Amino acid sequence: MSGKETFSGATKLEEYNLMDNAQIIADELNLAKPTVEKVLSLFAKGNTVPFVARYRKEITGGLDEVVLRKIEERNIYLSELLQRKETVTKTINEQGKMTPDLEKTIRECLSKNELEEIYLPFKPKKRTRATIARERGLEPLALMILEMEDGFGPVVFATEQMTNFKDINSVDDALAGAKDIISEVISENADHRSVVYSYMQTEGHYVSKVKDEYKDKNTKYNMYYNYRHTVSSISSHNMLGLRRAENEGVITFTIEVSDEEIITKLRNNIVGSRKNKCAEIVSEAIEDSYNRLMKISVISRIRLENKEKADEEAIETFAANLNNLLLAPPAGGCPIVGIDPGFRTGCKIVALDNTGKLLDETVIYPTEPRKDYEGSAKVLYDWFDKYNIELAAIGNGTGSRETDRFVHWVLDQDEAKKYKEKIKIVIVNESGASIYSASEVAAREFPDKDITVRGAVSIARRLQDPLAELVKIDPKSIGVGQYQHDVQQKKLKKKLDDVVEHCVNYVGVDVNTASKELLSYVAGISNGLAENIVSYRNQNGLFSNRNQFLKVNKLGPKAFEQCAGFMRIRNSDNQLDNSAVHPESYHIVDTIATHLQKKPGDIIGHEELIVNIDPHSFVSEKAGLPTVTDILEELKKPGRDPRKKFVTAAFNDSINEIKDLESGMVLEGTVTNVANFGAFVDIGVHQDGLVHISEISNKFIKDIKGHVSVGDIVKVKVLDVDVEMKRISLSMKQLEK
Repeated sequence: MSGKETFSGATKLEEYNLMDNAQIIADELNLAKPTVEKVLSLFAKGNTVPFVARYRKEITGGLDEVVLRKIEERNIYLSELLQRKETVTKTINEQGKMTPDLEKTIRECLSKNELEEIYLPFKPKKRTRATIARERGLEPLALMILEMEDGFGPVVFATEQMTNFKDINSVDDALAGAKDIISEVISENADHRSVVYSYMQTEGHYVSKVKDEYKDKNTKYNMYYNYRHTVSSISSHNMLGLRRAENEGVITFTIEVSDEEIITKLRNNIVGSRKNKCAEIVSEAIEDSYNRLMKISVISRIRLENKEKADEEAIETFAANLNNLLLAPPAGGCPIVGIDPGFRTGCKIVALDNTGKLLDETVIYPTEPRKDYEGSAKVLYDWFDKYNIELAAIGNGTGSRETDRFVHWVLDQDEAKKYKEKIKIVIVNESGASIYSASEVAAREFPDKDITVRGAVSIARRLQDPLAELVKIDPKSIGVGQYQHDVQQKKLKKKLDDVVEHCVNYVGVDVNTASKELLSYVAGISNGLAENIVSYRNQNGLFSNRNQFLKVNKLGPKAFEQCAGFMRIRNSDNQLDNSAVHPESYHIVDTIATHLQKKPGDIIGHEELIVNIDPHSFVSEKAGLPTVTDILEELKKPGRDPRKKFVTAAFNDSINEIKDLESGMVLEGTVTNVANFGAFVDIGVHQDGLVHISEISNKFIKDIKGHVSVGDIVKVKVLDVDVEMKRISLSMKQLEK
């Protein structure tokens, strides 16, 4: 699925709970309940988030995609929670243990974790010490002891009931078994567990210990060898780092607390001021319950919750990075040379036309060991003329700076004077190009080309249009994540699919040039429909108008409604087909044109005719003010690309390798990745440097978001260089604009 997961409202259970969910979501997001109800109703009818955000503003009150996705995600969660509540309630009822208070608690619960805590005493379990004690008939004794009434004598009662017990040989055995039951009852009580949970959350510390075999070894986890941090404030990257180090067998870590203080709190809550034999037994059971049953269980729960929180932050960071990368400015549709640098095997080069079509390919050897500048230059001169080249894209892998120097040398020669002002040279981040070149997608595109050709094509195309090319690669392979292999993969995939879907629909798609992969992220278009669109295009030629979409196999009215506004046709007989104006609103443009005493084609793109129009004049039952306003904005600059202007970093020509760096150097670079702890910057030495969050700004920064983004061109100062470990420390302090 390519980011099209929507709330279907298919089951009666979900339909029944729609109103309740709406109220909960409205309260949580500070929205009006009727608005949330309308949004959920739109999703239930199969509408996608991009479509609702762009073309149903009157209904949603103009909610953006971020809020709409929160509504969608929370509704799915609450619907799943309701289904779990049904199962829990049924199980407890079958046990005959349901009470009005318990039923109310379950009904009002809004968390899956909290629901499982409530369900714990009733959950079918394996044989435990308490289970065995119950089988031996000791539960009545245990429950009476737990009452802690002054007049009750547990020893006397146990003596009198000895014949009713099974496999119990003494009063001490009976009391020990009863204590096992009491320990379990206490450990499964949600209120008592909450005491332990709250104390560990507020007073606990994560503490790690390096394993003996790693004590004298340097690893990337050195900082976690003897690490200590409060549970309440541990950062997401440190939590994920601890877990990865533990999973790789380098450390162990747990939560340290004052056990005595927790046990004292539990005794105060459960025993209070009571002083009798029962209270004494219960007090002993409390200590056993905490040490044997509750402590490890609650630590596991807190660790899991911190992991889930860390996952959410890491996924959000990855999503923000991916969004910025996908929306990187395109260099434009112009003929291009793509170069995949290399040494011994040479540089694979390709020529593409302005649509990304492969025109030519060969190998040149401008780098060591051959260093054939003259022969390699001749190939480029021929291509510059033959294919009218305007761009040169060089992958940033091994040999990139040497290749970059060579291409600049070529353009400095007398034979290339006429090309120097025309051709722009750009070093391109090639992360994921090798993944693409070996993929089924690349094999379908270039079945008779080897992976080196496919990689060079990918490098060139991602400069022409990053979005169109990067959608062909698994987002996790693009290299802008933080611990992406450690987080919940299902959640990560859903989030990244949502990001890609947003970016594709935000920019819009040329239906006559778009790949199947790009089309599959258009609102309402599944993988199957994307294949059908490409097949129709191949069999019938280019689309000439949007109405033709309905001729595509299995693309019905609903899919047309969702996708039509996001798919553009450049040379349509109706200019609106190359705009974000939805076909359902073409009649509004006709009305506006009539008002101006013009033909629709005469007002499209003529801002001077549109700028003074009052949108209120064209509001009707079918089109509210937001729709009319959007249409007028689109008519000013139809089909405009919303991405920023294309710019590149200027690398220092004298800095090519990490060994060339010195502390104090000020360089320009491109932000390639952003994590919660800092930003990675490409300064042209094949190894990104790290600007720690403390070095981002002269002011204190708690959250890096909003201060630096993937794709930013930044000035950095070299703080420290470790050539052996390939670590570069950078700073942006004192260099802020």
